[in-house]
Amino acid sequence: MVWDGQASGGFTESSANLRELYKGHHHTIGDLVPAAFTQSNPPTIATAITKASMLVDATKVGVLSGSVAFSRPDVGNNYLGGPNMAASAANLVLIRPLGVFINDSKGHDYENTPGVASGKGPYACCYGAIGTRLFETQALYDHGPLAITAGDPLTYACGQFLYASANGYLTSNYFDSFEYRANLAAGGMAGDEIVTTMGVCIFAPESDFYELVLNLRV
Repeated sequence: MVWDGQASGGFTESSANLRELYKGHHHTIGDLVPAAFTQSNPPTIATAITKASMLVDATKVGVLSGSVAFSRPDVGNNYLGGPNMAASAANLVLIRPLGVFINDSKGHDYENTPGVASGKGPYACCYGAIGTRLFETQALYDHGPLAITAGDPLTYACGQFLYASANGYLTSNYFDSFEYRANLAAGGMAGDEIVTTMGVCIFAPESDFYELVLNLRV
């Protein structure tokens, strides 16, 4: 299956890996945290067996087009960026997914770099429909109750809920979500966490069209 429209060539060629198929809103109110320009990718769990397939050969730093924008109270009021699992317990439970970044924060050589110039990182939210090739392809953590082992391949299907992973990418695995892991790290118990549904998958990646398409729910 092929969707109409044009996609970019990925992180080595463009700063806009995300495709907006139906626009919701673009938010540009918050300021990017300094780490939004310097974080490694993946920023939290970076072992070879868990690395998303899109990032195997990618070395670009900073938040990426198609990655999740989080509130960042650990830095200050009105800040946003990627995930930070090293924040204090009080802040961990307030780091929440807001939407999906439209562009890479740093951009590429010889092209406009509005994020660097403005300190802003526009993100898509409010019930638009988007497509992206940046998403988790492997489980990040072991989860004994469901016999999930870090590195296990993830599956996607039409109708699945999608979440923001601990790395700040879309995932189908609830137990890899940042909010689930942050709650545990802050001393909470499994079952008392609040995990945001980022969207609903409407097109699962296929071998001949490797893109995840979703209706946003944030």
